[in-house]
Amino acid sequence: MEPYEMSVSQAAHALQEREISSRELASSFVQRIKEVEPKVKGFANILDEAKILTRAELVDKLRLAGENTSLLAGIPMALKDNMCTRGVATTCASRFLENYLPPYDAHVVEKLEEAGTILLGKSNMDEFAMGSSTENSAFHFTRNPWNTDCVPGGSSGGSAALVAAREVAFSLGSDTGGSIRQPASLCGVVGLKPTYGLVSRYGLIAFASSLDQIGPVTRNVQDCALVLDVIAGHDSRDSTSVDRDKEHYSQFIGRDIAGFKVGVPREFFEQGIDPGVKDTVLNAVEKCEELNVDIEDVSMPHSPYALSAYYLVATAEASSNLARYDGIQYGYRDKESESLIELYYKTRSEGFGPEVKRRIMLGTYSLSSGYYDAYYLKALKVRTLIRGDFENAFQNYDFIITPTSPTVAFKIDEKIDDPLTMYLNDVYTTPANLAGVPAVSIPCGFHQGLPVGLQVIGRPFDEGRMLQFCHALEQSLGVKDIMPSFSVEGSV
Repeated sequence: MEPYEMSVSQAAHALQEREISSRELASSFVQRIKEVEPKVKGFANILDEAKILTRAELVDKLRLAGENTSLLAGIPMALKDNMCTRGVATTCASRFLENYLPPYDAHVVEKLEEAGTILLGKSNMDEFAMGSSTENSAFHFTRNPWNTDCVPGGSSGGSAALVAAREVAFSLGSDTGGSIRQPASLCGVVGLKPTYGLVSRYGLIAFASSLDQIGPVTRNVQDCALVLDVIAGHDSRDSTSVDRDKEHYSQFIGRDIAGFKVGVPREFFEQGIDPGVKDTVLNAVEKCEELNVDIEDVSMPHSPYALSAYYLVATAEASSNLARYDGIQYGYRDKESESLIELYYKTRSEGFGPEVKRRIMLGTYSLSSGYYDAYYLKALKVRTLIRGDFENAFQNYDFIITPTSPTVAFKIDEKIDDPLTMYLNDVYTTPANLAGVPAVSIPCGFHQGLPVGLQVIGRPFDEGRMLQFCHALEQSLGVKDIMPSFSVEGSV
C-alpha cells in the first residue's frame, strides 16, 4: 500500500508507531497530486510544495518531543475554498474574490491547525457554493475520478473528488442543501452535514446563513468521526454556535447497534429516482435486518415541498448575504464605470457568474414588497412543517434512511443549461438542512459502474449514535474505502 492510499485512521496509527514520518506521508500525497490532478482538477489552488513539507517536518519534530498527540497530527487534507485561511487565497471560485487573502483563519482552520494537520490546498467548488455539479466554478470544473466524463457533484465537488482520487486523506466541505452529501454520494465517499450549530461557521463565507454547515468528507465512517472530534465545538464568535458538552464521536465507532429502529420514508422512493439507485439503496436497507435493526415504513408528508421551500429560503438569504459584493469595500471592481450606479451594475454583472445572478434575482424577487408573504413567508411556514415531520418521526425511530441523490454521477454539460433539472439533485438532501438535523451519506453500492450513496438522518446532536450505526452498516455492506481505478492517462 502506498502512503497516499492510507485512510486517516491507518495513517494516524502508522505515524504514532513511527512506521512513517509526516514528511514521507505528505510527500506521497504531493506526488499523487502531480500524477492525477491534471485530470481531476479538484483543487482551486495548491500550496507550495516546500511549504507543505516544512509544515510536515515541524509536526515530526513536535511528535518526537511529545508535544502533539492529536490523531490528526501530520495528516494531509484540503479545505473547501469558502473557508478563510490567513494569507492563503480564498476565492469561493468567483471572480469577485479571485485575489482575496483573508487576514484571519476560520474556526475550523484554527482547530485543524492546532491538531497539526497538513493543508495541501483549497478545493474547487461551485461559485459561492451555488450548484450541484462544480461546473459553476469561475475558473475550471472538476471531474469525477470514477469517470472523468462525469461531474463530481456539488457544491463541494472538489472536496469529494480529492478524497476519492486519494489526493488528500480527508477534506472539509460546506453543506447548504446537500453540498457535502450529494458529491460524497456521486464520488463514493462519506460526507457528513452536522447538526446546525455543532460546528462553528466563523470564517465560512456565507451563502445562506440559516442553512450553511461545515462538515467532513472522508473515505470511511471512522475517519469521519475522527475529523468531527476535532472540528466540533462551541465558538463564541458565531452567534449560532451551540454551547454544549464536548463529545468524542470516535468512541461510538464499533459499538453494537442491535435494537436500533429505523424509518424508511416512502415519499423518498417515488417519482424522480433512478430505478437502479432505488434498488441499490433498498438492498442496503435490507442489510439492517441482519444487524438486528428494526426497519419500518414511515411517512414524512411535507417532504415533497422541501425543495421548493429550500430554494426560496436559500435564495432570499443569498440575496442578502451577497449584497456586500458591490465593488466598493473589497473584491472585484469594474474600472470603466463613470457613476456609482454604473459601478454597482457593471461590477456585479461582471463579477458574478450566471448561477449566482440567477439565485440573487430569485431571492430579491421573493423578498420584494408584494411577494414576501406569498413566497418567502410561506416557505418559512413549510420549513416549520418539515421540522415537525422529523420531530414526529424521531419519537418512534432512531434514524431515517433515504437515498442521497436520485441518480448516479451524470455527464459534464448534461444538466448545466437546465437549472430546474439540476436543482432536483437536492431533492433528498434539503429537508435535513431546513430542519437543522444531522445527516450523512455513505457508499452503499454501484449502479452503471458508479457509486450510489445512502443517506442516514439523525436527531439533533445525535452524531455519535448516527456514526455508530453508519459504521456497522458500512462494515456489513462491504463498500468502504472504495478507490476508483484511476489512470493518469484518464481512463477509468
